[in-house]
Amino acid sequence: MYKEYRGGAARRPAGLNPTPFDPAPNNGPLQFPAAGLLVSESAAENGGEPSNKRKRTNIPPADGVRNLNAESSPMGLPMSDLAAWATAMNNLGMALMGMSGKPLLPDFDPALGMMTGIPPVNPMMPGLGIVPPPIPPDMPAVKEIIHCKSCTLFPPNPNLPPPATRERPPGCKTVFVGGLPENGTEQIIVEVFEQCGEIIAIRKSKKNFCHIRFAEEFMVDKALYLSGYRIRLGSSTDKKDTGRLHVDFAQARDDLYEWECKQRMLAREERHRRRMEEERFCPPSPPPVVHYSDHECSIVAEKLKDESKFLEAVQTLVTWIERGEVNRRSANNFYSMIQSANSHVRRLMNEKAAHEKEMEEAKEKFKLALAGILVQFEQIVAVYHSASKQKAWDHFTKAQRKNISVWCKQAEEIRNIQNDELMGIRREEEMEMSDDEIEDPSETKETEESALISQAEALKEENDSLRWQLDAYRNEVELLKQEQGKANRDEDTTRDQQLKLLQQALQGMQQHLLKLQDEYKKREAELEKVKEDKVQMEKLLETLKEQREDEEDKERDATDIPGNESSAYRICAASQEKECPLERTLSCSPVKSEREALLVGIISTFLHVHPFGASIEYICSYLQRLDTKICPTEVEVLMSRLQHTFRQELSGVGASLEKRWKFCGFDGLKMT
Repeated sequence: MYKEYRGGAARRPAGLNPTPFDPAPNNGPLQFPAAGLLVSESAAENGGEPSNKRKRTNIPPADGVRNLNAESSPMGLPMSDLAAWATAMNNLGMALMGMSGKPLLPDFDPALGMMTGIPPVNPMMPGLGIVPPPIPPDMPAVKEIIHCKSCTLFPPNPNLPPPATRERPPGCKTVFVGGLPENGTEQIIVEVFEQCGEIIAIRKSKKNFCHIRFAEEFMVDKALYLSGYRIRLGSSTDKKDTGRLHVDFAQARDDLYEWECKQRMLAREERHRRRMEEERFCPPSPPPVVHYSDHECSIVAEKLKDESKFLEAVQTLVTWIERGEVNRRSANNFYSMIQSANSHVRRLMNEKAAHEKEMEEAKEKFKLALAGILVQFEQIVAVYHSASKQKAWDHFTKAQRKNISVWCKQAEEIRNIQNDELMGIRREEEMEMSDDEIEDPSETKETEESALISQAEALKEENDSLRWQLDAYRNEVELLKQEQGKANRDEDTTRDQQLKLLQQALQGMQQHLLKLQDEYKKREAELEKVKEDKVQMEKLLETLKEQREDEEDKERDATDIPGNESSAYRICAASQEKECPLERTLSCSPVKSEREALLVGIISTFLHVHPFGASIEYICSYLQRLDTKICPTEVEVLMSRLQHTFRQELSGVGASLEKRWKFCGFDGLKMT
């Protein structure tokens, strides 16, 4: 805190050292010859007036910088006089700081001064007249009276809290202004708010409020600064000529639309920027390959012979071959180009051998350099070991001994690592030498192998040429097949149609055959029924004949045998006659086995549950659950033999005609 004293001069506290200058009685700005400018205080005390009342001069600020006064009397203290500055700062209890922020007196003790607790002062700090002090962010801005042509704006009470505002809409350029005077006009609104920026539109209401739309978004913040001001039209004190402004954000569709357009534009720019970045980092696309022609073929053949253009020409040749440009007419040209490409194999092998030789030389150099480095490391370690001996070790301090031991350990570790690396290189060389000895025991074998390799290469070339010719012939054969295939496609389509028609005809015939088979089976069943009926009729006729013969015999016997004997004989004969037809009827019954009897019982119970009848398939599906060997024809024949037990009926009309079997055992019992 800076204290102000009444009167013309400030009293010096006791215990301070005298300084070559005394700024208190002057109350003027301090002048530094190096800067060449004078700075005046904004709030100066009365310097020359006898009155005790202080006067405050309102100096309008210019861009936040205090006025610079060039007419004040200079102070005779240069910046280079460090003794005077040190004395003054020591009296204030503050350390003297240089232009770079470092203390000029390193041994300064702030406890020696009177005013302790004050941070060190730098000549470039704000408040010393060279750099303006920055405004703290927490400090509220001081609002002043604003004079307009037809109205005056009075600031609100600074102790009151700031006016509340709603959440700012995106892209807001429109503000709501309330609390306008009743007599306020649109011209007065323009006069007040045109200071904030360019106004595009004003929409005024009859209820003392309006909406103002600015050209830019930052102008809205300037307009919000006027919120809370009291407005007075002219010098009138009438209630209709006064009001308290309330400025707040307003939500407008035009602002939102412009903001969305801007966001879309920014998004497009961002996408374009990312696309450009991706294209910049993407590898460049290969150049397009020209189509094959005799002229281009000659150019590529010349390039294949040149070492500098060989890679480009080989890529073109590979593309042509993959495209299928090789045919009988161009096979010789391609063969010559392939042969010229093969001629570069020897050159590449020579280059590889040269590079291997260079690599071996570089390995030798690296090995020699590493050996020299190891020798130097050994010497450094020897120095540390000699320094660690008793004669020299006692003369070093504790810190020096610690450093020497640490350095010695580091040097030994590095030496061991380098030594291991050198030994590994030597082992690899020994392994390579042993492999070479195993593979190449003598020079004679090398010559023989080289001759064999040359012969093998010649055979490979001939084999490749024959293979390429074979591929060319194959391609021509495929082309001929394709041409023939195009001609045969029409025939194939007609054949396919004919095959389809034949297949349909066969399917129809198969269906017809199935129907005939079903009818044949039905006819066979009917024939079997007729035969069985015929057999039964014959049996019945035989039984009737036998009965007649027996009756005739009985009559004859009755006449011959008199009395009781004749009657007993008649009774025995009658009983025998009665038993014989029963046995005969049992022997000729329609149920021939116990299995058929069981089937009859099961079918009768099933049909008794279904009074409306059931088809033969339905009955067989039920019986097949009990025995899978049962077939529909067997069941149908059995049921057709028992006419008094089961009856077949036809139901439906036309295509829905269906045969159903019903149980009629109770009716048959009554009839028999």
